[in-house]
Amino acid sequence: MASTTKQANFTLPEDLLDELKRTVPKGEQSKVVGDALRHELKRIRFKKALQSSFGVWKQDAHPELTKGTRRLVRSLRKSSRLTRVGIR
Repeated sequence: MASTTKQANFTLPEDLLDELKRTVPKGEQSKVVGDALRHELKRIRFKKALQSSFGVWKQDAHPELTKGTRRLVRSLRKSSRLTRVGIR
């Protein structure tokens, strides 16, 4: 999937820019920086999602989980199998 590109002007620490120029061929530097930025933005979004959702599942609101998730999942799977074969 090809996407359009725009030029962006920003500053980087000199040592980081020097290493980029030494390590990555000239025609690939924008791709490397773009990939790294995309990866970092994904990590930041994931971290924010974790922080905003922490503690959402309260024990009082989900008593079915008090005996453990394994038991709940097994019971759901069992009831699903029974429904598929027409038992219920």
